Amino acid sequence: MAGHSHWASIKHKKGAADAKKGKVFSKVARMITVAVRRGGADPDMNPKLQLAISKARSVNMPKENIERAIQKGTGVGGGAELFECMYEGYGPHGIALMVEILTDNKNRTAPEIRKIFERFDGNMGESGCVSWMFEKKGLIIVNDTQFNEDEFMMLVLDAGAEDLQKVGDVFQVICPQANVDMVKKAIESKNIKVETSEVSWLPKSNIDLDETTGRKVLGIMDALEDHDDVQNVYSNFNLPRTLLEEMQTTK
Repeated sequence: MAGHSHWASIKHKKGAADAKKGKVFSKVARMITVAVRRGGADPDMNPKLQLAISKARSVNMPKENIERAIQKGTGVGGGAELFECMYEGYGPHGIALMVEILTDNKNRTAPEIRKIFERFDGNMGESGCVSWMFEKKGLIIVNDTQFNEDEFMMLVLDAGAEDLQKVGDVFQVICPQANVDMVKKAIESKNIKVETSEVSWLPKSNIDLDETTGRKVLGIMDALEDHDDVQNVYSNFNLPRTLLEEMQTTK
């Protein structure tokens, strides 16, 4: 069973702050465009597009931006070809990092990402060097306490989830990739708000950090996610409770 992810539990709040800068909109628009190019413009027939649109709505992306990204994916408006790839490596204190990239120029992006690793005493490695430490799962984040936790667990398990974990002040619902939409709809049918739903790389186990190392790790996570070509960053660290609560409150 995949482990919980402290980064996932604070990332949705960070996303709300990033949305004010507009950067998150351009990243999600790219995600939508690529999903359309790979699987068509009908969300009912394209699960990857469903997830991308769900992500767009979770950061309050305007409807016209979503429609424009879909049109771009169908060939309207042109645009450069985008390449998907994953960079892997190690960060401070030996944490594993997987960096999901969407770029129009890998020759530019790779050295820029490597430089970020090195700036934080990390090391970008070869493909496969850390991916064995992760499992690809559906992940749904719920930040709501207005329900009975035992009943909520039964709800998500009956809908196809594998596990329910509480990390700080949020719940993480973990499920097979194919069940994300089904579990999300079951949660929403009970008028429980879903913060985010996505397919994510979750760690099989985690490295516990102290506050000093935790802040350094959050520094490399922020630096990587701030790069225009980075779609997602996955890692395997646990923050100390005080720092986790601080991040969930302030991000």
